[in-house]
Amino acid sequence: MIVVFKKDTDAAYIGSFEKYIKSLGFDVCVLGGNTAEIKGDTALLDTEKIKSFGMVESVTRLSSPYKKVSREYRKEDTVIKVGDVLIGKDLTVMAGPCSVESEKQIIEIASAAKKAGASVIRGGAFKPRTSPYSFQGLGKDGIKYLVKAKQETGLPVVSEIISKDYLDEYADIDILQVGARNMQNYDLLKALGKTDKPVLLKRGMGASIEELLMSAEYILSEGNGKVILCERGIKTFETMTRNTLDVSAVALLKKLTHLPVVADPSHACGMSSLVKPLSLAAVSAGASGIMLEVHTNPEYAFSDGAQAVKPEELKEITDALKNIWQFVK
Repeated sequence: MIVVFKKDTDAAYIGSFEKYIKSLGFDVCVLGGNTAEIKGDTALLDTEKIKSFGMVESVTRLSSPYKKVSREYRKEDTVIKVGDVLIGKDLTVMAGPCSVESEKQIIEIASAAKKAGASVIRGGAFKPRTSPYSFQGLGKDGIKYLVKAKQETGLPVVSEIISKDYLDEYADIDILQVGARNMQNYDLLKALGKTDKPVLLKRGMGASIEELLMSAEYILSEGNGKVILCERGIKTFETMTRNTLDVSAVALLKKLTHLPVVADPSHACGMSSLVKPLSLAAVSAGASGIMLEVHTNPEYAFSDGAQAVKPEELKEITDALKNIWQFVK
């Protein structure tokens, strides 16, 4: 249950209200200057009685299971500041290779992506792959090279973390990505919830929208409100694309949650030729940005070359997105 107090309510008055609610057996968390959350089985609380307190402006019951993620909990959009980028407010383009292959490669692609309009650099250091024989990433060296690319370009970086045991290794990474396979790795989610790092949470390929929101709730429940949701395509009966981009999920998430929503058209389709139209569709549906794969030589990429666009194609995509953004932001 969320209680909003009238503007300029005295802190001592809020304190007395908090003391009263606790005397009834409930926990109270004061969220900010004029808002408090009452925790527990609030069905037993009479909202009219609470409203009778002179300083109470409104009382809202949180009906959804994902309480802190929901629009009921927070009406205004959450904006996450990463460097000079305001995710959830600015048009955010996260671009880079699927995997970091060498220091030279990631710096070259990061520089080209920046010139093409990217505001965040992406790249995988640890790569969970379906086949144990596929390239698994450079690990710690990959993180080191990403940090070097960050220093060279001045752009923040996002990279996937596959285990809570690696948290210390990601100290200089700006955004921690939880991949589709780890969306319900609850130990990892809880560990990330105890950090102050922004988390990009990808929807599992077989996960429902509610399951995605519940995974986000794990992170927020531990105290970290800096979560970015990512629609990256789900498994359907269709075989002509790698996955199916759920554009309706983007629009629905914007309605259900205050968290920023981005889309990953590269993993959704698996085909570079479809990345541009899917990017435009996602932003038109309400996404705050896109996350896509860029490579200077896709045909020689260590992983997922078929879905990577070249820097010149990225420039076309970012220019087109800017035209749409002015009408949907």
